[in-house]
Formats: sequence, structure tokens, C-alpha cells
Amino acid sequence: MERLNALSAVNAENELLTCCASRRWAAAVAAGRPYGDLAGLRAASARALAELDWSDVAEALAAHPRIGERAAGQDREAAWSRREQAGVDDAGEATRRALLEGNKAYEERFGHVYLICATGLGAGEMLAALTRRLDNDAETERGVVRAELAKIVDIRLAKLTEEG
Repeated sequence: MERLNALSAVNAENELLTCCASRRWAAAVAAGRPYGDLAGLRAASARALAELDWSDVAEALAAHPRIGERAAGQDREAAWSRREQAGVDDAGEATRRALLEGNKAYEERFGHVYLICATGLGAGEMLAALTRRLDNDAETERGVVRAELAKIVDIRLAKLTEEG
């Protein structure tokens, strides 16, 4: 926490963008420093996430790879994404194909990547949630996406502060 609090505003925003790729969110959370603990940081994050309009959420979604696709690169965000989606690593060909087809159907229906907090989930669980969520209307799905994004951000904020 001390490291995040000590960074310049620009550097803090850049660090926070690895947790959530919304520039508006990162600026709001960076501006709220200093934080005494992870709980305070998470509370500020939750407030900032709640204030995002859908274009800000879409900006965050654009940084997430499809479920089942490995994030490329050696940066922190790509490494976190690969670990978060580790439940797909041992999936069989049929499950992988179903995820690919489901991702495409989801993107056609909702106009953005299927987002789920994949940490600790197996490929079958991710696929089952995807299948269920395809039945959501757009408004309901936006609420689900916001909740999943918040879970991911909370996990990543903990990782960010642990690395410091």
C-alpha cells in the first residue's frame, strides 16, 4: 500500500490500470490516495466503479481476453489474466470449442467480450455461466458484467498491493 500511495498520480494511474482498464476508474482511485489499507482501497474502487457509465465499463472490457484465449505478453496484466483463466487449461476439445462458440454468440448478442471472474472456476463452470447469461436481457447482463468486473478488480487490487 505504501508503494501505491507514494507514486505520482500518473504512475499510480498506470499501476491501477492493470487492475481495471477504465481510465476514469484509475484516475478516481488514484486521486483518493493515500489509502490506509486494502479495505479502504477496495471501498474507493467500488465507489468509482459504481460511478462509471457504460462507455467506461466497455473500455475496461476491451482489455480482457475472451475466456479460453491466452493473454499475450509478459506484462503484469497478461500474467494475471493467464492465472485467472487457468481453469480452462485442462479443458477438453469439446469444452474449448463450446467456449469459442459461446464467446462468439455472447459478443453478437451483447456487443462486448463475455466477462466472468474466472479465478477458481473450471472451464465447465465458466461455460455453464456463459450459457445461462446468454438468456439475459441487455440491462440484466450489464449488471452482471459490472458485478463480475468488481470481483476481478478486487482480486487484482489485492495482488497489486501484495506485489508492492
